[in-house]
Amino acid sequence: MYKLGIDVGGTNTDAVLIDENLNVVADIKCPTTGDIYDGILAALRTVLAQSGVDRSQIKQAMLGTTQCTNAIVERKNLAPIGILRIGAPATLGIPPMVDWAEDISRIAVGSAVIGGGFEYDGKQLAPFDAEAAKKFFLEMKEKGVKSIAISCVFSTVRNDHELEAAALCREVMGEDVHVSISSEIGSMGLIERENATILNAALWKVAERFTEGFAQSLADEGITNADVYLSQNDGTLMTMEHARRYPILTVACGPTNSIRGASYLSSLQNAIVIDVGGTTTDLGVIQNGFPRESSVAVTIGGVRTNFRMPDVVSIGLGGGSIVREHADGSVTVGPDSVGYEITKKALVFGGDVLTATDIAVRLGMVELGDASKVAHIPEELAKKALAAIGTLVEDAIDSMKVSSADSDVILVGGGSIVLPEKLAGAAAVVKPDHFGCANAIGSAISKVSGTFEKLINYDEIPRDKALEQAKAEAVDLAVAAGAIRETVEIIEVEDVPLAYYAGNTNRVKIKAAGDLAAT
Repeated sequence: MYKLGIDVGGTNTDAVLIDENLNVVADIKCPTTGDIYDGILAALRTVLAQSGVDRSQIKQAMLGTTQCTNAIVERKNLAPIGILRIGAPATLGIPPMVDWAEDISRIAVGSAVIGGGFEYDGKQLAPFDAEAAKKFFLEMKEKGVKSIAISCVFSTVRNDHELEAAALCREVMGEDVHVSISSEIGSMGLIERENATILNAALWKVAERFTEGFAQSLADEGITNADVYLSQNDGTLMTMEHARRYPILTVACGPTNSIRGASYLSSLQNAIVIDVGGTTTDLGVIQNGFPRESSVAVTIGGVRTNFRMPDVVSIGLGGGSIVREHADGSVTVGPDSVGYEITKKALVFGGDVLTATDIAVRLGMVELGDASKVAHIPEELAKKALAAIGTLVEDAIDSMKVSSADSDVILVGGGSIVLPEKLAGAAAVVKPDHFGCANAIGSAISKVSGTFEKLINYDEIPRDKALEQAKAEAVDLAVAAGAIRETVEIIEVEDVPLAYYAGNTNRVKIKAAGDLAAT
């Protein structure tokens, strides 16, 4: 039995095949194309040819893609939506999409804030205004809207009104309407959670296209016995059906896959991961084998959200970063890059642009292209460029650490050849085998998770009992997502006191993850 992992990046599309023991059988890189499916097909055909495996033995196929991210950032292919917030009169002060840029806020055909919602402790603020909701849904139906975003104040504590509104929406607009409810997507914080739900609702066409397209690409290559999965933000997998319902959860799966792949290849469970591409370098932290999640609101395409996202810092450094020597003798690297044109523009490939890759070849750090084409570069200039690269990365490492102690560092990504062997702040620098395709490997080895999050008052239920119940629910959620129950483990526990709430109230968040069932 084999697993296929594919990750589509801005510069390269990576593919990897691993066997049932999670050994890498074949890994390749192909240029990403304007139509990503051409790149996927090219990567797929190349890795199959390299490995020579029987296509019928490929039982699982995983895809990591930036399609949703690109759609949000570029304002393309987003579906028109309707927005219903349940929270009047308490939330009338701030309307939906209050701080959205004009070019993306146009996706909203209409919005309404109606009566309903809850307090932090689950007490009802106001009755659900079903009549107002019905009127809004009828209006959206008349305007041809096919997707609705529903949010409610404190729905993460109690989502009764969201579920009631969703059922009413399907009754009025038909069963084929796409309904996104905030309690299934975001965390605490009404506005950020609502924003994530709005984006999710607008991405349904994008999700439909890349899920069906990936499945078709596999079928065209004779891979017909494989279960197909999509990578999501927290380093785990979701089914095709789940991806169609929650496409927003695929955002940032690229860095996440790299972090997971780095952990597997290096056998390190706790470290800083540096993923160097052609244009940018992403730094993340692996904790207990999974990416550390951001604890603050994350901005995507100018929109503040609070759903599960990895804690990642990106800097303008990559293999294609342009190196410049200035009049005062100083040398800078990036942030601009030749990107996917590196094989045309870098000196070692016959181009006329001095890049970070050229510096690495000049200093004998890697054998690539034609070394004679960079022999004329003064050694002093090359060393200054390498020092500048080191400073950029070391500053980023420092920003990711939570203490002054040195941390293990894992280098992955094709562009990591440009980094120095020693880095300040690093206890050890590890560059594992197959480092160039860590993202695709991370996709292929991903597990399935379930996350429980709720505000709990320990005055009403003892802490030990509450945590025990929360862990059981997290495990059940992981199993429901496709994990084998016997393999599910609790991988993260957050128990944060909230002094500004009445009683002994804590925010409890528990994540469980387990192996994906083999077919």
